Amino acid sequence: MTRLITYTEARDRLSWAGAVEALRQGHLAARPEIDDTFLGPADRTLLNRSCFIPGIGYGAKAVTVFDGNAARGLDTVQGAMLYFAPDDGQLKAIIESRLVTEIKTASDSVLGALLLARQDSRHLLICGAGNVAASLIDAYTALFPDLERISLWNRTHSKARALAGACEARGLDVVAVSDLETAAGSADIIASATMARTPFLRGEWIREGTHVDLIGAFKADMREADDTLLQKARLFVDSRETTLGHIGELKIPLAAGVIAEADVLADFRDLLAGAPGREAESDITVFKNGGGAHLDLMIARYIAATAR
Repeated sequence: MTRLITYTEARDRLSWAGAVEALRQGHLAARPEIDDTFLGPADRTLLNRSCFIPGIGYGAKAVTVFDGNAARGLDTVQGAMLYFAPDDGQLKAIIESRLVTEIKTASDSVLGALLLARQDSRHLLICGAGNVAASLIDAYTALFPDLERISLWNRTHSKARALAGACEARGLDVVAVSDLETAAGSADIIASATMARTPFLRGEWIREGTHVDLIGAFKADMREADDTLLQKARLFVDSRETTLGHIGELKIPLAAGVIAEADVLADFRDLLAGAPGREAESDITVFKNGGGAHLDLMIARYIAATAR
């Protein structure tokens, strides 16, 4: 029987620890088959993501991404995910895309941080103040319980203040900041989830030992980190196949010769198989969260099983 799973119905049944474990186990399975298509103009795009992983199943997510929707009071991303069983192809669940994307995106980033950030990290800086930023606050506080300080920066400072106020009302210690350079220079972990198309995180600001989690750029013309940051850091991705030739964060500097493919040291499959990540406390690590269809599928299976 096919189930329709909505955000409101299922969100409170899910845990960040469970979602991260679903991603960890998924990357120990067979290599996925993935196909992505983008249709429409850059600011009004239909994104279709499909995946097959033996033993896990089949998944297809179709969403629209409309940059101007926030001004209309609408979600930027809207759509649905179909999850099919691996053995007989039955459609097991239709899941509201907001639920899959929220859980997948933040879990992807936190798994990267658990593998690459310093264990003694105390100060988290989040860039952005939208839905992704809100879920990052929840996920990082759940799985990095020793965090002592969360700073929140956004180009529109009033939005950062509003999100910080909402977090304070829930008992979380989140402070809106306006000086990005100072906040970035004192952070142990920086998680960036913006719609930037030109780099704004500057490598000269980032101190030794920092872990930088890049989330926002998801298309070929989008970047958040400058060349200096990429050149001075140890670079990692969630999946080579879904990032290097597709996302501007890496595609643009690769095409310009600023970095080479060999500078991307490992992805999740490599790291979970024992490849080295952080080698010294002083290392700057950069992780690109590409959020591919294989991650959607892993999380859709977790949601379908948990919300049953």
